[in-house]
Amino acid sequence: MPKALITGITGQDGSYLAELLLSKGYEVIGLHRRSSTVTFERIAHLMDKVTLVTADLMDEPSLIRALRDHRPSEVYNLAAQSFVQASWAQPVLTGEVTGLGVTRLLDAILTVDPTIRFYQASSSEMFGKVVEVPQSETTPFYPRSPYGVAKVYGHWVTVNYRESYELHASSGILFNHESPRRGLEFVTRKVSDAVARIKLGLADHVALGNLDSQRDWGYAEDYVRAMWLMLQQDEPGDYVVATGETHSVREFCQVAFGHVGLDWEPYVRIDQRYMRPAEVDLLIGDPSRAHQVLGWKPEVSFEQLVCMMVDADIKALGAKA
Repeated sequence: MPKALITGITGQDGSYLAELLLSKGYEVIGLHRRSSTVTFERIAHLMDKVTLVTADLMDEPSLIRALRDHRPSEVYNLAAQSFVQASWAQPVLTGEVTGLGVTRLLDAILTVDPTIRFYQASSSEMFGKVVEVPQSETTPFYPRSPYGVAKVYGHWVTVNYRESYELHASSGILFNHESPRRGLEFVTRKVSDAVARIKLGLADHVALGNLDSQRDWGYAEDYVRAMWLMLQQDEPGDYVVATGETHSVREFCQVAFGHVGLDWEPYVRIDQRYMRPAEVDLLIGDPSRAHQVLGWKPEVSFEQLVCMMVDADIKALGAKA
């Protein structure tokens, strides 16, 4: 039985990846930080199927112990301070976890077992102020937030350890990927939740920032398949994982409200508090390499994703009523 360790297993991607690996016969070990407010909501249905271990990306000895105790053959690093807006308020913490945390984990792997295959969750936010459209594996990085800067560090230190120590270390440069499990602080889930509340008479508006921001949005469950495929290759490498389509926040609102028969404009208010100091205006990925080398393609369309999220929030709120 293959064994995999996932950092950030309680997050959106971690929960979907755990499901995928379990379906393929893996033993799954999930790392989580000790906290009085930790939530296992996304993996509640998996608690009797996975082994949970307390460790922290800011504490290398805890990572070494976890690797020595469980001896995984694959490690997926999905843990991070992953909310872009929060990285402006907590830039140092974001750098420690999202950037230096990758180094600590790679160093722990090098110490315990250099044959472990490693996946690093890189991000389209590394492209930031894009210098070409669409963005591929060779597009220069120009991050526009402390989060993006930290992800660039994590990405390049993964490349450095791969080339310096011949580790099987790969980075997935994932463009925005959403699901009903996305946190409410993210704009996509904020919109789908608001649509559900407005439809059910529980709210009368939603406050948003830049409606013209454009993103390449896909479905998280599709994207974790790409993560797994990267670690099954004979040679490690970096891959853009995206749909190759771009949509604005405004379009997301149009589809979400339209799905329940509402016109979005009367319900959406612009709030300057949600404007970023430096905005990333247009992200669109070129997933050609992932198509050709991994045989990966997304299965869920943008419209299907938006409607799925709205339906899930209506169902969840209706169940609480």
